[in-house]
Amino acid sequence: MLGETVPAAPRITRMWPRGTGRPLTGLLVADLSSMWAGPLCGQLLRQAGATVVKVESHARPDGTRNGPQVFFDWMNHGKLSYVADFGEPSALGALLDVADVVIESSRPTALVRRGLGPDVVASREGRVWVRITGHGTTGEHADWVAFGDDAAVSGGLVKNHHGTPSFAGDAIADPLTGLHAAHAVAESLTRGGGDLIEFAMSAVAATYADLATTGADIATVEPASAPAGPALGADNGAVTRLIAGSRPC
Repeated sequence: MLGETVPAAPRITRMWPRGTGRPLTGLLVADLSSMWAGPLCGQLLRQAGATVVKVESHARPDGTRNGPQVFFDWMNHGKLSYVADFGEPSALGALLDVADVVIESSRPTALVRRGLGPDVVASREGRVWVRITGHGTTGEHADWVAFGDDAAVSGGLVKNHHGTPSFAGDAIADPLTGLHAAHAVAESLTRGGGDLIEFAMSAVAATYADLATTGADIATVEPASAPAGPALGADNGAVTRLIAGSRPC
Protein backbone atom coordinates (compact mmCIF):
# COMPACT_ATOMS: atom_id res chain seq x y z
CA MET A 1 0.00 0.00 0.00
CA LEU A 2 1.30 3.45 -0.90
CA GLY A 3 3.02 5.16 2.01
CA GLU A 4 2.12 2.55 4.64
CA THR A 5 5.67 2.44 6.07
CA VAL A 6 7.01 5.16 8.33
CA PRO A 7 10.64 6.35 8.38
CA ALA A 8 12.86 4.35 10.71
CA ALA A 9 16.55 4.10 11.51
CA PRO A 10 18.22 0.70 11.16
CA ARG A 11 17.76 -1.62 14.10
CA ILE A 12 21.12 -2.25 15.80
CA THR A 13 21.69 -5.10 18.26
CA ARG A 14 24.95 -5.90 20.03
CA MET A 15 25.83 -9.51 19.17
CA TRP A 16 29.57 -9.89 19.73
CA PRO A 17 32.30 -8.23 21.80
CA ARG A 18 33.50 -4.92 20.48
CA GLY A 19 37.08 -4.73 19.25
CA THR A 20 39.24 -1.74 18.56
CA GLY A 21 38.15 0.69 15.87
CA ARG A 22 39.48 -0.33 12.46
CA PRO A 23 39.14 0.48 8.77
CA LEU A 24 37.89 -1.95 6.13
CA THR A 25 41.32 -2.58 4.65
CA GLY A 26 42.10 -6.28 4.76
CA LEU A 27 38.85 -7.36 6.39
CA LEU A 28 36.95 -10.41 5.13
CA VAL A 29 33.38 -9.82 3.96
CA ALA A 30 30.96 -12.68 3.25
CA ASP A 31 28.37 -11.32 0.82
CA LEU A 32 25.38 -13.67 0.80
CA SER A 33 23.12 -11.14 -0.89
CA SER A 34 21.86 -10.91 -4.46
CA MET A 35 20.40 -8.44 -6.93
CA TRP A 36 21.13 -4.82 -5.92
CA ALA A 37 21.06 -3.50 -2.34
CA GLY A 38 23.36 -6.07 -0.72
CA PRO A 39 25.76 -6.43 -3.66
CA LEU A 40 26.11 -2.63 -3.84
CA CYS A 41 26.98 -2.60 -0.14
CA GLY A 42 29.56 -5.32 -0.77
CA GLN A 43 31.02 -3.51 -3.77
CA LEU A 44 31.47 -0.30 -1.79
CA LEU A 45 33.17 -2.22 1.02
CA ARG A 46 35.47 -3.85 -1.54
CA GLN A 47 36.37 -0.46 -2.96
CA ALA A 48 37.18 0.64 0.60
CA GLY A 49 39.77 -2.14 0.87
CA ALA A 50 37.93 -5.26 2.08
CA THR A 51 38.21 -8.74 0.57
CA VAL A 52 34.66 -9.62 -0.46
CA VAL A 53 33.49 -13.19 -1.08
CA LYS A 54 30.29 -13.40 -3.12
CA VAL A 55 28.40 -16.51 -2.01
CA GLU A 56 25.93 -18.23 -4.36
CA SER A 57 24.70 -21.74 -5.08
CA HIS A 58 24.41 -23.63 -8.35
CA ALA A 59 20.68 -23.97 -7.71
CA ARG A 60 20.14 -20.25 -7.04
CA PRO A 61 22.83 -18.01 -8.49
CA ASP A 62 22.43 -14.25 -8.29
CA GLY A 63 19.57 -13.34 -10.63
CA THR A 64 21.55 -10.48 -12.13
CA ARG A 65 23.77 -13.04 -13.86
CA ASN A 66 20.84 -13.49 -16.25
CA GLY A 67 20.38 -9.78 -16.90
CA PRO A 68 22.51 -7.09 -18.52
CA GLN A 69 26.15 -8.11 -18.07
CA VAL A 70 27.24 -4.55 -17.37
CA PHE A 71 25.04 -4.41 -14.27
CA PHE A 72 26.36 -7.66 -12.83
CA ASP A 73 29.93 -6.59 -13.57
CA TRP A 74 29.57 -3.23 -11.86
CA MET A 75 28.03 -4.75 -8.71
CA ASN A 76 30.40 -7.69 -8.41
CA HIS A 77 33.73 -7.04 -10.11
CA GLY A 78 36.69 -7.62 -7.85
CA LYS A 79 34.78 -9.99 -5.56
CA LEU A 80 35.72 -13.65 -5.10
CA SER A 81 33.00 -16.05 -6.27
CA TYR A 82 32.26 -18.94 -3.93
CA VAL A 83 29.64 -21.61 -4.61
CA ALA A 84 28.20 -23.21 -1.49
CA ASP A 85 25.64 -25.95 -0.96
CA PHE A 86 23.00 -24.38 1.27
CA GLY A 87 21.61 -27.84 1.97
CA GLU A 88 24.94 -28.82 3.57
CA PRO A 89 25.79 -25.70 5.53
CA SER A 90 29.11 -26.77 7.08
CA ALA A 91 31.31 -25.15 4.42
CA LEU A 92 29.30 -21.93 4.45
CA GLY A 93 29.33 -21.99 8.24
CA ALA A 94 33.12 -22.15 8.17
CA LEU A 95 33.20 -18.98 6.06
CA LEU A 96 30.77 -17.14 8.31
CA ASP A 97 32.75 -18.17 11.39
CA VAL A 98 35.82 -16.26 10.16
CA ALA A 99 34.10 -13.36 8.38
CA ASP A 100 34.60 -9.87 9.79
CA VAL A 101 31.49 -8.61 7.97
CA VAL A 102 28.44 -10.55 6.75
CA ILE A 103 25.84 -9.21 4.32
CA GLU A 104 22.54 -11.06 3.90
CA SER A 105 19.36 -10.10 2.08
CA SER A 106 17.15 -13.18 2.30
CA ARG A 107 14.04 -13.63 4.40
CA PRO A 108 14.85 -13.20 8.10
CA THR A 109 14.44 -16.92 8.82
CA ALA A 110 16.32 -18.31 5.80
CA LEU A 111 19.75 -18.62 7.41
CA VAL A 112 18.36 -19.33 10.87
CA ARG A 113 16.61 -22.48 9.57
CA ARG A 114 19.98 -23.74 8.35
CA GLY A 115 21.72 -23.07 11.63
CA LEU A 116 23.66 -20.16 10.17
CA GLY A 117 22.11 -17.15 11.88
CA PRO A 118 24.18 -14.50 13.65
CA ASP A 119 23.36 -15.99 17.05
CA VAL A 120 24.67 -19.43 15.99
CA VAL A 121 27.94 -18.85 14.11
CA ALA A 122 31.16 -18.71 16.08
CA SER A 123 31.65 -15.52 18.06
CA ARG A 124 34.12 -13.11 16.50
CA GLU A 125 35.25 -9.92 18.16
CA GLY A 126 34.21 -6.84 16.23
CA ARG A 127 32.13 -8.64 13.58
CA VAL A 128 29.45 -6.59 11.82
CA TRP A 129 26.43 -8.39 10.33
CA VAL A 130 24.13 -6.51 7.96
CA ARG A 131 20.65 -7.91 7.37
CA ILE A 132 18.68 -6.30 4.54
CA THR A 133 14.98 -7.13 4.29
CA GLY A 134 11.99 -5.68 2.51
CA HIS A 135 9.97 -4.74 5.58
CA GLY A 136 12.06 -5.51 8.65
CA THR A 137 12.14 -8.46 11.03
CA THR A 138 9.18 -7.64 13.27
CA GLY A 139 5.51 -6.91 12.67
CA GLU A 140 2.93 -8.35 10.30
CA HIS A 141 5.06 -7.78 7.19
CA ALA A 142 8.26 -9.26 8.63
CA ASP A 143 8.44 -12.29 6.33
CA TRP A 144 7.32 -10.51 3.17
CA VAL A 145 9.63 -10.49 0.19
CA ALA A 146 10.15 -7.08 -1.40
CA PHE A 147 11.94 -5.64 -4.40
CA GLY A 148 13.11 -2.08 -4.80
CA ASP A 149 9.98 -0.83 -6.53
CA ASP A 150 7.35 -2.18 -4.15
CA ALA A 151 9.50 -1.23 -1.13
CA ALA A 152 9.63 2.31 -2.49
CA VAL A 153 5.85 2.37 -2.90
CA SER A 154 5.39 1.10 0.65
CA GLY A 155 7.65 3.90 1.87
CA GLY A 156 5.81 6.49 -0.22
CA LEU A 157 8.88 7.29 -2.32
CA VAL A 158 7.08 7.99 -5.60
CA LYS A 159 6.68 10.96 -7.89
CA ASN A 160 3.51 12.65 -9.01
CA HIS A 161 2.96 12.20 -12.73
CA HIS A 162 -0.08 14.23 -13.77
CA GLY A 163 -1.81 13.41 -10.50
CA THR A 164 -0.90 9.74 -10.55
CA PRO A 165 1.86 8.19 -8.40
CA SER A 166 4.66 6.63 -10.45
CA PHE A 167 8.06 5.16 -9.68
CA ALA A 168 10.65 7.78 -8.70
CA GLY A 169 13.49 5.72 -10.16
CA ASP A 170 14.31 2.16 -11.09
CA ALA A 171 13.99 0.11 -7.88
CA ILE A 172 15.15 3.21 -5.99
CA ALA A 173 14.90 1.59 -2.54
CA ASP A 174 17.67 -0.84 -3.50
CA PRO A 175 20.57 1.56 -4.14
CA LEU A 176 19.54 3.84 -1.28
CA THR A 177 19.60 0.89 1.12
CA GLY A 178 22.91 -0.38 -0.24
CA LEU A 179 24.52 3.02 0.30
CA HIS A 180 23.21 3.29 3.85
CA ALA A 181 24.26 -0.27 4.66
CA ALA A 182 27.85 0.30 3.54
CA HIS A 183 28.04 3.51 5.56
CA ALA A 184 26.60 1.75 8.62
CA VAL A 185 29.23 -1.00 8.40
CA ALA A 186 32.08 1.50 8.21
CA GLU A 187 30.63 3.52 11.07
CA SER A 188 30.18 0.43 13.25
CA LEU A 189 33.75 -0.68 12.61
CA THR A 190 35.08 2.67 13.80
CA ARG A 191 33.28 1.98 17.12
CA GLY A 192 34.71 -1.53 17.34
CA GLY A 193 31.90 -3.43 15.60
CA GLY A 194 30.06 -6.28 17.28
CA ASP A 195 26.73 -5.22 15.77
CA LEU A 196 23.83 -6.83 13.93
CA ILE A 197 22.44 -4.01 11.77
CA GLU A 198 19.00 -4.56 10.23
CA PHE A 199 17.74 -2.42 7.35
CA ALA A 200 14.19 -2.48 5.99
CA MET A 201 14.17 -1.16 2.42
CA SER A 202 10.66 0.24 2.83
CA ALA A 203 11.76 2.23 5.91
CA VAL A 204 14.77 3.61 4.04
CA ALA A 205 12.45 4.68 1.21
CA ALA A 206 10.09 6.30 3.72
CA THR A 207 12.99 8.27 5.18
CA TYR A 208 13.72 9.78 1.78
CA ALA A 209 10.05 10.35 1.02
CA ASP A 210 9.88 12.38 4.21
CA LEU A 211 12.59 14.80 3.08
CA ALA A 212 11.73 18.22 1.71
CA THR A 213 12.24 18.47 -2.05
CA THR A 214 12.58 21.35 -4.48
CA GLY A 215 10.81 19.60 -7.31
CA ALA A 216 13.76 20.26 -9.61
CA ASP A 217 15.07 17.53 -11.87
CA ILE A 218 18.44 16.05 -10.97
CA ALA A 219 20.86 15.13 -13.73
CA THR A 220 22.00 11.52 -13.78
CA VAL A 221 25.43 10.29 -14.78
CA GLU A 222 26.20 6.92 -16.30
CA PRO A 223 28.68 4.97 -14.12
CA ALA A 224 32.04 4.13 -15.59
CA SER A 225 32.33 0.67 -17.13
CA ALA A 226 33.67 -2.03 -14.82
CA PRO A 227 35.87 -5.08 -15.31
CA ALA A 228 34.09 -8.40 -15.71
CA GLY A 229 32.49 -9.91 -12.64
CA PRO A 230 33.64 -13.34 -11.45
CA ALA A 231 32.46 -16.57 -13.05
CA LEU A 232 30.26 -18.68 -10.80
CA GLY A 233 32.47 -20.59 -8.36
CA ALA A 234 35.69 -19.38 -9.96
CA ASP A 235 37.37 -18.79 -6.60
CA ASN A 236 36.24 -21.77 -4.50
CA GLY A 237 39.79 -22.99 -4.02
CA ALA A 238 41.10 -19.57 -3.06
CA VAL A 239 38.25 -19.02 -0.60
CA THR A 240 38.79 -22.44 0.99
CA ARG A 241 42.43 -21.53 1.57
CA LEU A 242 41.39 -18.13 2.88
CA ILE A 243 39.08 -19.77 5.42
CA ALA A 244 41.79 -22.18 6.55
CA GLY A 245 44.26 -19.33 6.95
CA SER A 246 41.80 -17.27 8.98
CA ARG A 247 41.05 -19.93 11.58
CA PRO A 248 42.87 -19.65 14.90
CA CYS A 249 45.71 -22.13 15.34
